[in-house]
Amino acid sequence: MATELWLAQEVIGQKRDGQVLAAADIQRFVEGITDGSVGEGQMAAFAMAVLLKGMTVAERIALTCAMRDSGQVLQWQLPGPVVDKHSTGGVGDLVSLVLAPLLAACGCYVPMISGRGLGHTGGTLDKLESIPGYCIQPTPERLREVVAEVGCAIIGQTADLAPADKRLYAIRDVTATVESIDLITASILGKKLAAGLDVLVMDVKVGNGAFMRELSEAEALARSLVEVANGAGVRTQARVSDMNQPLARSAGNALEVEEALALLAGEVRSPRLWALTLTLAEDILLAAQRVTTRKEAQAQLQAVWTSGAALQRFSRMVAALGGPNDLQRAPWDYLPQAPVTRRIEASHSGYVSTVDTRAIGLAVIGLGGGRQQAGDAIDASVGFSQLALPGEPAGPGHVLACVHARDAASADLAEQALRRAYQLADAPVAANALILAHL
Repeated sequence: MATELWLAQEVIGQKRDGQVLAAADIQRFVEGITDGSVGEGQMAAFAMAVLLKGMTVAERIALTCAMRDSGQVLQWQLPGPVVDKHSTGGVGDLVSLVLAPLLAACGCYVPMISGRGLGHTGGTLDKLESIPGYCIQPTPERLREVVAEVGCAIIGQTADLAPADKRLYAIRDVTATVESIDLITASILGKKLAAGLDVLVMDVKVGNGAFMRELSEAEALARSLVEVANGAGVRTQARVSDMNQPLARSAGNALEVEEALALLAGEVRSPRLWALTLTLAEDILLAAQRVTTRKEAQAQLQAVWTSGAALQRFSRMVAALGGPNDLQRAPWDYLPQAPVTRRIEASHSGYVSTVDTRAIGLAVIGLGGGRQQAGDAIDASVGFSQLALPGEPAGPGHVLACVHARDAASADLAEQALRRAYQLADAPVAANALILAHL
């Protein structure tokens, strides 16, 4: 025990003084986080030292691998590549719900470990929990069965996957060290790499609806994620994508599930959502060597989409994890619906020029569709649908959005927030580029 305490203090002191930590010392420190021999004060001091002094790429790789190895690391024996995608979070970002079944239909296997909403951004797990019966934490044995049989399973982090990250993140959240790129990298990748992946594609968001508003910051994080994941043995690349507008037409848990089902069935409500989903899917198919050219990837994805094969994979996944076996047939027979629905139009004519995307995400939380405190219950029925996007006409006769609320008072507040989030121009404006960098 004394050795462990001394080691923890030595590691903290070395990083405080700007020294490069040995991989073995990082490994021992993370083991101490996992078994509790490193205390909360020591974790806080370590996190602050890393935030202030930074880490080399080699240190980031060592920290990530130690996080990955702090719990169970899944091993697979499947006839195709094991792949995944991760997004840093946005508003109306339902890509995972569409991407996983698309890839499964193309012969990949997708054990997708997803998270809940954070701040103003929506969480994939919260969306899936709007489906009655859907189990987001199956046993490891059931996860293996579903991935092998269906090709994809979108679930939450279990206690056995990267447990050190859960303990360290709780400390970071209350010590103003969440922003450290070194610690963000290890936190994201520790969980993802524990899933036993061959290929990973990162979608790093930037803009007024993302956690990172500056392109330079987003590129720095994307570069770190790519360098570290590849250094840890997983073929990885990243896209930096625009989040200066909602990605989907909807924002809210059940509403986004319904839009994902519609997209898998062939209805493209948001061209940007579909374009980003296809780009990330093409990247994965190429990296996994399922195809040799981007044109071949596009043809394969188009085929499984138009044939309904991808929608079938989603439906099978839902049923295999406890949800209804005919959700795709009549989504609103199962998904919760808000009692109050209100169409909102702009007071004067024009064209949507800018959208305060973060404000829309916060308005969803205000409706009850997200958490203000960690233990808050979520109303999966509330949110916005039919969101107008930059460049589109607005004014009388044109819907700006539909608000879905639990009561009239909530709808009033959401309408006010939505109106403040939209700016109109006299002439059409071009939307920002969707993909800003590829690393």
